[in-house]
Amino acid sequence: MAHDHAHDHPPHLAHHFDTPQQQFESGKLGMWLFLATEILLFGGLFCAYAVYRYMYPEVFDYAHQYLDKVMGGINTVVLICSSFTMAWAVRCAQTENRKGLILGLALTLLGGAGFMGIKYVEYAHKIHDGLLPGTYYDPGGHDPESLKSAREAKLKAAAAAVATEAAAPQKTADGKPIEQSTIAAAPRGPKGLRKGDGIHTETPEKADEHAAAGHVQPHGERPEGVWWFFGIYFLMTGLHGFHVLAGMGVIGWLLYRSIKGHFNKDYFAPVDLGGLYWHLVDLIWIYLFPLLYLIG
Repeated sequence: MAHDHAHDHPPHLAHHFDTPQQQFESGKLGMWLFLATEILLFGGLFCAYAVYRYMYPEVFDYAHQYLDKVMGGINTVVLICSSFTMAWAVRCAQTENRKGLILGLALTLLGGAGFMGIKYVEYAHKIHDGLLPGTYYDPGGHDPESLKSAREAKLKAAAAAVATEAAAPQKTADGKPIEQSTIAAAPRGPKGLRKGDGIHTETPEKADEHAAAGHVQPHGERPEGVWWFFGIYFLMTGLHGFHVLAGMGVIGWLLYRSIKGHFNKDYFAPVDLGGLYWHLVDLIWIYLFPLLYLIG
């Protein structure tokens, strides 16, 4: 009887399930519920994108030119291919094709690593050029020389005016000089200046120089509030990148178990559920890419 009970209750079947089919269906329902919460999470960000794009259309039209469409397109192709290899891995698990399962998972993991590598290059360029959210936005290292020179001249003129005003003798209403110790300390920096002021103009030679350096140069006048776009960009792509890393961790765990021979035609639920998660990650990027990189 003990032998029959062990035979009826496979080792991969949890004790609180009666049959493997019940366990599989319960796991799939739980995964779909989890994916629904993920959709709600990103849905809120897509709503924020829509609101800010409606409020600042000129900012999004201008700032999206800083994004590298080629790298974004390559990443899109990489993730689409990784979805195919993941689906193939699930099918191999169902048919007990162990070599195909291992190869499919390995290629999917490689695709995720390639995506993150390209995203690292993109982020590195943005950080180096000062294209960051909020008060960290400072495109001085990215601007052409004409714009940098204009900004530096403006800062020097403002600083000279402040210094001249501070050095001038202060007098009271009756003409008597005021002791310097009673004068409030002059501000350390000019007021009324915002990072990113000015018009984006450059010579063809400078444009070629920046293009050779791998920098994307937008056209037209820079509007106020460009940092709003990069706040949305880093929030959405950063959260998506975190999900890609989480998916890579799951796939790495599935790959390890596949090498150990844990999956067969009767037990492939972890591979199937991991595939669902990876497909959602890919689907979210398919929406992010055109919204951030292409729509202008």
